[in-house]
Amino acid sequence: MKLKNWALLLALGLLLTVLVACSGGDSEDTESSDTGDADTAEDTTEEVAEETEGETEGENVLNVINGDTIPSMDPSMATDEYGFQFIGATMEGLYRLDENAEPVEGIATNHEVSEDGMTWTFTLREDATWSNGDPVTAHDFVYAWQRAVSPDTGSEYGPYMMGGVIKNATEVNTGDVPVEELGVTAEDDFTLVVELANPTPYFESLTSFGTFMPLNQAFVEEQGDNFATSTDTLLFNGPFTLENWTSTASEWDLVKNESYWDAETVQVEKINHVVVKDPSTSVRLYEEGSVDRAGISSDLVDQYSTHEDYVVTPETSVFYLKINQTRNEALANANIRNAIARAFNKDDLVNEILNNGSIVANGLIPADFAPVPESGEDFRAASGDLMTYDTEAALEYWEKGLDELGVDSIDMELLGGDTETSKVMNEYLANQLSTNLPGLNVTLKSVPFEQRLDLDTSMDYDLQVAGWGPDYLDPYTFLSLWITDGGNNMMGYSNSEYDALLEEATTTLATDNVARYENFFEAEKILFEDAAIAPIYQSAMAQLVSPKIEGVFVNPFGATYEYKWASVNSAE
Repeated sequence: MKLKNWALLLALGLLLTVLVACSGGDSEDTESSDTGDADTAEDTTEEVAEETEGETEGENVLNVINGDTIPSMDPSMATDEYGFQFIGATMEGLYRLDENAEPVEGIATNHEVSEDGMTWTFTLREDATWSNGDPVTAHDFVYAWQRAVSPDTGSEYGPYMMGGVIKNATEVNTGDVPVEELGVTAEDDFTLVVELANPTPYFESLTSFGTFMPLNQAFVEEQGDNFATSTDTLLFNGPFTLENWTSTASEWDLVKNESYWDAETVQVEKINHVVVKDPSTSVRLYEEGSVDRAGISSDLVDQYSTHEDYVVTPETSVFYLKINQTRNEALANANIRNAIARAFNKDDLVNEILNNGSIVANGLIPADFAPVPESGEDFRAASGDLMTYDTEAALEYWEKGLDELGVDSIDMELLGGDTETSKVMNEYLANQLSTNLPGLNVTLKSVPFEQRLDLDTSMDYDLQVAGWGPDYLDPYTFLSLWITDGGNNMMGYSNSEYDALLEEATTTLATDNVARYENFFEAEKILFEDAAIAPIYQSAMAQLVSPKIEGVFVNPFGATYEYKWASVNSAE
């Protein structure tokens, strides 16, 4: 089927608000904020209009859309962009990221690093408090980090973020050593000492990430299983508090935290959030003035691209097909995987279906993310195109694979999200694969975000549209996904040479950045020689953003938006 025949599907309206980030096994597919029935959409329009009615000009209040509910507000258990967005807004770790993605003071005022890079000593401020009045202390970090890697907690992100970084994190998680031996101690109430497993060049920025937030032990244990399931079962130490929220809420508010140590910097008093899944509703709400930011669907980009409020923001998230080698025998065949990875037209997908500034991905590490040491060249440019659209090569691999398997047809399932953009993109991919690979029958399975995460964790899929937003500014945040038996692998991929290159990069080469990057280059090439995944695109956001919003930063990793320094231009 030629691309032009997708016009009727595209007329549904496609909203791409980009739920990137990290989602345990990987991140949400591109478009988290788009579907929903018409009744829900109409009700939402009325509710938002009612909520904003009567607000006077000049109020420091913002009204924004969220693509879905928040799966978890527990820093130890969150695995997705929505969770980390609101954890980042309501909590604070040792450092925060500023406008240039540089770490600035959070709960820590400064730190010292030992000569060998293995011991970091943080001095904490004494004026930081929890929303219940308790002081934020070094003990809160010790408890939170121990909880994140304890096998009793069952965290996905704790072992992933801390394993190989914090001393004994992996050993604690596997039950080989007690949690008390994790390399984090409170020298006193306001001095935190962290022992690393290996020198980690990016550790300072890592401490700004949601998994590393502190927790008030007495409060968490008092709440028990109810912790982080509602506003009443949460404590906050960041710029905002989360109000009117439960785990199933479709509306909630961020409210300025008056007890935050730097409250005088926070100008926005309130940020109202409402879940809207219908793309046309989002734009209509923006045009009515009921919301201050709305994602632009691909079919509306041409209409709004000359609008004075139209903004395209490039992102560092990469989307791909995960290829599960364990459930479907055919996908254990390297030739079959190589065929699939080359059999869909990525240019048409980004230009016609997404149409929001996203670009084709022919590798794993995104463009404009990691400069190569010494040369300064962008990693993606230096590594080159490693997996491109090539129907002739795809057919050759396909025929070899069928011959090796002794079959003339293969059935497989493609798992993806249930948003409108997801559905259209998934149908396009299925059509491309079945058209360019004769004998391939693809069944689509579109599910909500949380269900997709569950299916990924249980490895209950064949092919999956997934993606990853970086957790820190280093290529390892992407490459570490595919280490054998890694917490985010979840597709049965294993290559001992790949593992060894990354192990060396984080141990013996940890302080030699030039050599580290050479290992990263080689590892990425191996990943695509094995056709472990099939890269699709690197995302961007096309939005209408009210000019009254000032000082909102878009982070390259972690929480998508930073509101601490935001303000409302009352003149607009």
